Amino acid sequence: MELISPNINIDFVGRKTIAVMFSAALIVIGLVSLLIKGGPNYGIDFAGGTLVQVKFTQVTKAADIKDALQSLELGSLVVQQFGETADEFLIRAQNTSAELEGLSKQIANAIESKYGVGSVEVRRAEMVGPQVGKDLREKGLMAILYAMIGILVYVTWRFEFRFAVGAILALVHDVLITLGAFSVFNQEIDLPVIAAFLAIIGYSLNDTIIVYDRIRENMGKHGKDGLVKVVNRSINETLSRTILTSGTTLLVVAALFVFGGGVIHTFAFALLVGILIGTYSSIFVASPLLIFWEERKGGKGTKAVAKGGIA
Repeated sequence: MELISPNINIDFVGRKTIAVMFSAALIVIGLVSLLIKGGPNYGIDFAGGTLVQVKFTQVTKAADIKDALQSLELGSLVVQQFGETADEFLIRAQNTSAELEGLSKQIANAIESKYGVGSVEVRRAEMVGPQVGKDLREKGLMAILYAMIGILVYVTWRFEFRFAVGAILALVHDVLITLGAFSVFNQEIDLPVIAAFLAIIGYSLNDTIIVYDRIRENMGKHGKDGLVKVVNRSINETLSRTILTSGTTLLVVAALFVFGGGVIHTFAFALLVGILIGTYSSIFVASPLLIFWEERKGGKGTKAVAKGGIA
């Protein structure tokens, strides 16, 4: 099935300056947001603390719940609505000491004293120590770093080092923009989000490898046309496949985001942003970086590929 003819000739490479400006703007916005907010908004998995999810039999307000919990001396306390209706909330406390082992029962009793017996149901209670949260955060970051190193080695072996550099820079671009989107929209980063980031890396790389493979094939057939035309031809020839794959994946992720509920909301949000940006970067970032590399090298690599193909 082809939505777009492979013979279409859209000048993607000619728009690389606009793409660079667009990407730079998104990255800067994200970094400024992170700077203003003092870093990512880590969830309980990484920041440590105590989280209790409660559901009321009636609609209420976060401020009223805070008032009901004042007597518990929980320290820094955040009450956040969970879901679409104002009858389910997440209660977060920084305290994680041994005295808080019965926190869920204490919270239920304090709320029932204000709202009445049987007015609240404790659905979830989690506690993560600050050291455990720090360890999880470091391991999550290392997982992403190891994935990047593995990709660099694989793409260098499968294609060439210059292709690997293009792929890695495109993946860094995707992760930075997705991270910035989390900061701008005040979404939490927890363990499922790290899993989503790794999925984004794999998905974006898959799209990039498809285009790279077509570039390698076309360099053997049309190497004399020059790298710019070959790259543009390759992107156009794989465009239909890219749109079909990304489009069907986005439909599923969008359904998860809209109907999946609060538990997987941030996971689906990461995938939604990551797939959109990953598809964009495969076309406007990863492949044009090859041209930038050759321009910096004086075109020597292009001539070598034109003569013997890519190993």
